[in-house]
Amino acid sequence: MSTHEVLNQVPPLVDHNTADDTTLLEGVEREGAGWAIDEVRELGKRAGSARAQDAGRLAERFPPRLHTHDRFGNRVDEVEYIPAYHELMNVAVEHGLHGSAWADDRPGAHVARAAKFMVWNVDAGHGCPISMTYAVVPALRASPELSKRFEPLLTNRHYDFGLRDPDTKRGLIAGMSMTEKQGGSDVRANTTRAVAQSDGSYLLTGHKWFTSAPMSDLFLTLAQTEAGLTCFLVPRVLPGGSLNPMQLMRLKDKLGNRSNASAEVEYDEATGWLVGEEGRGVRTIVEMVNMTRLDCVIGAAAGMRTGLIQATHHTRHRFAFGKALSDQPLMRNVLADLTVESEATTAAMMRLAGANDRAIQGDESEAALRRIALAVTKYYACKRAPMHAAEALECLGGNGYIEDSGMPRLYREMPLLSIWEGSGNVAALDALRAIAREPETLDVFFTELDLAAGADARLDEAVVKLKKEFTSFDDIEQRARRIVEQMALVFQGAQIVRYAPSEISDAFCASRLDRDWGGAFGTLPTGLDLEAINARTHVDAPGL
Repeated sequence: MSTHEVLNQVPPLVDHNTADDTTLLEGVEREGAGWAIDEVRELGKRAGSARAQDAGRLAERFPPRLHTHDRFGNRVDEVEYIPAYHELMNVAVEHGLHGSAWADDRPGAHVARAAKFMVWNVDAGHGCPISMTYAVVPALRASPELSKRFEPLLTNRHYDFGLRDPDTKRGLIAGMSMTEKQGGSDVRANTTRAVAQSDGSYLLTGHKWFTSAPMSDLFLTLAQTEAGLTCFLVPRVLPGGSLNPMQLMRLKDKLGNRSNASAEVEYDEATGWLVGEEGRGVRTIVEMVNMTRLDCVIGAAAGMRTGLIQATHHTRHRFAFGKALSDQPLMRNVLADLTVESEATTAAMMRLAGANDRAIQGDESEAALRRIALAVTKYYACKRAPMHAAEALECLGGNGYIEDSGMPRLYREMPLLSIWEGSGNVAALDALRAIAREPETLDVFFTELDLAAGADARLDEAVVKLKKEFTSFDDIEQRARRIVEQMALVFQGAQIVRYAPSEISDAFCASRLDRDWGGAFGTLPTGLDLEAINARTHVDAPGL
């Protein structure tokens, strides 16, 4: 017998379009990929469906399992995934989120890919091998023969799972196997050894501390030769069909990203093929790092947008003290602040996606801008993402702390973005290193800011203050985080004042560029048009 009636609970947020994001779609158009809008919206509709959302939930709830041996005692080193994971991978590959942009000569191809990667934000774990496959392609081009052999399969829109000879498959997924336990971000401390063979291959021996998506077909890895740290391509299965001696020792028990298997791997004279020149491993993977860092920024933008949509949906349907939570003055301030953060991150991400696209096409100025602006944005956006997720979760109150809401999963994912491809200190110091080694990057950066000069006095003043930071390089490493944060904020501000509506740009400059800003979300100053800001977060789902 029912003892009570359920009242004042929020309807599920399903069958909405995750591409209903004005800032994102305007950025796609502005950065030269307007031709892809229909596909972005199609994928957004699929991402917002009940089926996709459920697949993302299941993939994380039932993480992959490692099988080191078969029932007869033979070593197999296989990872088993549930069907939902493969469904998500199949959709991502079908829509070209992995390597397909590299086979598309249209201007804006990489912008389109960035937008699709953002809207397909149903499960972060399967996005890892998708991102790695995208990033491997430019690094592989350092060896034309390997690129010619494997790039068509890395860019093909066919997900072909299973341990088989890569030359016999219709599509390939690639991973990275760089980190070792004694070095972490300091890959030059790697101890894995590579010994040249008479046939031109190398035999690799050593232990890798993190190898995500170990069921991938190919892996970029670093190992020491007589010439120094060198990059190699290592197949899971050798030509002819035998397993390459890569033993999966265990899977990591991680805070989040659980649908993505991350393994410790032993190379026991595993075959690898040289990528680039011996002793030039770090230089070989530089372009790969640019791609994965961009994906970290995309992930931060996607996570912020997801949290914002969930918080907005909940507060518009939950009532307290006689009216909807979203109509309460302080909640209105919180939601507006979350909106400003989300839109600023998305605007910066789309500008970086455009710079990336044009850099790939050979634009040296855009490559220089990408080099510095990507480093500072990766640092700042990925630092803000966990804070944004925490505040969005809090908007749901106790309901947000329950796994069924999906908010804990979002909250667990966000810290990874700040760790992957260099923690905060690494990213901040890398930005300063870029300025020291390539002074033109700073010139290009300020030229980008000059495009917004005069639009808002607060932004102009922040740029002047930033320039003063570079009048002295004493103790610059100690000041690195402060400088890089300022750079990220003025870069976001430049995009916002140029392209966002006045209510967003006013709120951004009044808070992010004013040192009197409280810092916590929901501390926007009075006098802003919070109603107009909150109206920009549109949720359109059947029956709501």
